[in-house]
Amino acid sequence: MTTSLVLFGYFQLLDLLTTLVFLLSGMQEANPIVLFALRTAPNPLLGLLLVKLAAMGLAVYCWRLGRRGLLLRINIMFAALVSWNLFALILRVVDTAA
Repeated sequence: MTTSLVLFGYFQLLDLLTTLVFLLSGMQEANPIVLFALRTAPNPLLGLLLVKLAAMGLAVYCWRLGRRGLLLRINIMFAALVSWNLFALILRVVDTAA
């Protein structure tokens, strides 16, 4: 497996974990696809896991097609997304502590 695919998997895990913390702290999901999965699945965690599994499936498909540049760009996007999630969570903690 290439580094881009492994990195994509790590970003999916980090996004899943930060999304769970968001939801447990009362924040709303902004992604309409994830929001749909959270609302329609028998269990919100199952909906989130299914979205992440679908994302991994698409990443493997891109990797097998040789679209490594696309995976690199998606990884950059997810790095920014996870960074934003962590920043928003820190702001939430600071705001509730004040």
